[in-house]
Amino acid sequence: MLDILNKIHWLGHSSFIIEPDKTIILDPFKITTEKKADILFISHEHYDHCSPDDIEKVIQPSTIIVTVPGNQSKIAPFAEQVADVKIVKPGDSLEIDNIHILVTPAYNTNKDFHPKANDWVGFILTIDDTKIYYASDTDVIDEMQTIECDIAILPISGKFVMTPEEAAEATKILNPKVAIPMHYGDIIGTDEDAKKFESLCECDVKILDKN
Repeated sequence: MLDILNKIHWLGHSSFIIEPDKTIILDPFKITTEKKADILFISHEHYDHCSPDDIEKVIQPSTIIVTVPGNQSKIAPFAEQVADVKIVKPGDSLEIDNIHILVTPAYNTNKDFHPKANDWVGFILTIDDTKIYYASDTDVIDEMQTIECDIAILPISGKFVMTPEEAAEATKILNPKVAIPMHYGDIIGTDEDAKKFESLCECDVKILDKN
């Protein structure tokens, strides 16, 4: 697990690049990396997760895009420039290049920014027997009771997603070996929120420097 942990890099806000043998990019937004995605995950329609400018930066002819139905119009201009576009919903599972992908729900329970009815998603990626849960924009949800993960990447900024306190409660349900905070440092949320989250967690927390 420690080996893959060192291959997870934060690109800012909710954007990550994971580099085992393949290059995986999640929800690119205002990124500066010049790397190209083998697999590109886009969790939902909001501009800070589905950014056409950033999609254009990271795609290549061999890229496979995994996203939700509501993004199809934004993805359409790139469909002929990539190898495939896979449309998914909560509960789906698929395998790409020996990476097992389980699609999880992501929604608000006490606010209306991310309605459950929209079927927006997070992802559990199993890479080299390590399960990485990218929660996307969510609150603490009942489905977390059944999620198994070694590494949990959780939003912590509050307002649109979980607060640091709520995200720490989520780690008690998920019981990961390591938690990584996200969804801060740009639109909303601060380094202090990440540190607060770390102080409240009973599991190990890795606060990543922005790449």
